Amino acid sequence: QVQLVESGGGLVQTGGSLRLSCAASGRTFSSYTMGWFRQVPGKEREFVAAITWSRGRTYYPDSVKGRFTISRDNTKTTVYLQIDNLKPEDTGVYYCAAGGGGVHPVISGRPDYWGQGTQVTVSS
Repeated sequence: QVQLVESGGGLVQTGGSLRLSCAASGRTFSSYTMGWFRQVPGKEREFVAAITWSRGRTYYPDSVKGRFTISRDNTKTTVYLQIDNLKPEDTGVYYCAAGGGGVHPVISGRPDYWGQGTQVTVSS
């Protein structure tokens, strides 16, 4: 059974940093694309980062480039999202995602698996 377990969320001040973690288990992810999404109440989940497990190729929307960094640790089967210079609009629940059908389904919000999410709150 595939599990994606996020951690690392919390309350931070504007300008601070956070590193979110997503521990993946239940299968081999070497051919998968891993992603991070953000959701605020009343809005759809928004794609914020993705990485291909095999080559480590990364993808970001323009809105977060330069502040968000996705990475993976093959030995721990863990994906990270480093968020720097946090802004109040970064507030939301951050979800980890995994997809075996290539990059685009994940970026489009159609992965095979979702985590339960971790709350990030940025105070102004």
